[in-house]
Amino acid sequence: MYPPPSPHDSAISVATTGSSKQASSSSKQSSSGSKQASSTQNDPPTKQKSTSPRNPPPTYADLTPAEQAAADLEVTAAAQQAQDEIEIDFSDSVTDPGYETDTIGSASSSLASSVRNYMFENGRRYHRFREGAYNFPNDETEQDREDMKHAMVVNLCGGRLHFAPIGENPQNILDMGTGTGIWAIEMGDLYPGASILGMDLSPIQPQWVPPSVKFMVDDVESPWLRPLNHFDYIHARHTVMAIRNWPQLMRRVYDHLKPGGWFELQEIHHRPQCHDGSMPPDHPVAQYWDLVTSGLAALGVDFNAALSLADMMRNAGFINVETRIFHVPIGIWPKNKVLKMVGLYWRTILVDGLSPIALGPYTRGLRWTKEQVDVWLVHVRQAYMEGWVHAHMPLFVICGQKPGVGVATCPP
Repeated sequence: MYPPPSPHDSAISVATTGSSKQASSSSKQSSSGSKQASSTQNDPPTKQKSTSPRNPPPTYADLTPAEQAAADLEVTAAAQQAQDEIEIDFSDSVTDPGYETDTIGSASSSLASSVRNYMFENGRRYHRFREGAYNFPNDETEQDREDMKHAMVVNLCGGRLHFAPIGENPQNILDMGTGTGIWAIEMGDLYPGASILGMDLSPIQPQWVPPSVKFMVDDVESPWLRPLNHFDYIHARHTVMAIRNWPQLMRRVYDHLKPGGWFELQEIHHRPQCHDGSMPPDHPVAQYWDLVTSGLAALGVDFNAALSLADMMRNAGFINVETRIFHVPIGIWPKNKVLKMVGLYWRTILVDGLSPIALGPYTRGLRWTKEQVDVWLVHVRQAYMEGWVHAHMPLFVICGQKPGVGVATCPP
């Protein structure tokens, strides 16, 4: 068992702000949540265009009205298929020629030195504050992967940053486990009148952000510094691999929401599934995630928590709890162009993340050596590129409301 965090650690809560238009535009370039990003990927194969700096790919505005209408239909169909059943592309184009990874794109100085004093293990950088609370790296390579996750989820969900009906003028928003801060920054652009706080163990967020966005280095599983009944909306995404005590966190979220406020979770259950049974149980990718789950369990993390989060919300007192499930394809096997792009993003995220995802659970939880991990990952990397496997993972979008004034149902 990996040693627990040092008892001498104390919460270091430091907000960073900046003035913002530069970061806003940078964030928008990173995200593919807009129609421009979606339509770029939707160009017909017969209209191949140079993507050199002198000839950038066309934006949504560059398309003809007919092409814009076709792109809009692809986006709408993608979100619907992702919630129902994804249509498979049986053409030869889905067969990968080899095992190379596809590449897509790619806090303030006042922070306490103990926060920036990172630790290094197996060649990767990890957070030092509350060391060991999160078993995955926070270096630049991992940050690129996190931003790609954001683009993938926004495209999958039809360009939406959230599903909770928070109205047009929310006042106080919290993003738990904010990571690179990209979701918080884009919410700052979308709701300029709101005060948005991003909280994370790692100070890896940019300095130049919208004026309404601040970041705090803290542990969401420790007592919070904000008062009770403070937030209108609390959001978290991709945190299921980090939280140890979900019931306690649910109660804390409930207490700090205003009456009528909303809590939204967007969590992927990292268990490959197939509608057509094309991935056998002994497939290396399935075995890989079984081992990650076992390793995290040894470290006190329930990697299957996504399956029971809705019930936990209800048990904590939330009402109007609703769940949407989006199927995230792994690879380019979907027929829909948007889902094909989403699948390429997600497979790239998973393949690039093979080592950072496995190292902590395998070496800390299962006591593997790094050499054992490296040898095993060669087989897993090859297995991810098998075009005949039509695997996907479910993304659970769960919204719940604290009883009180302004009670409303979550719209479709």
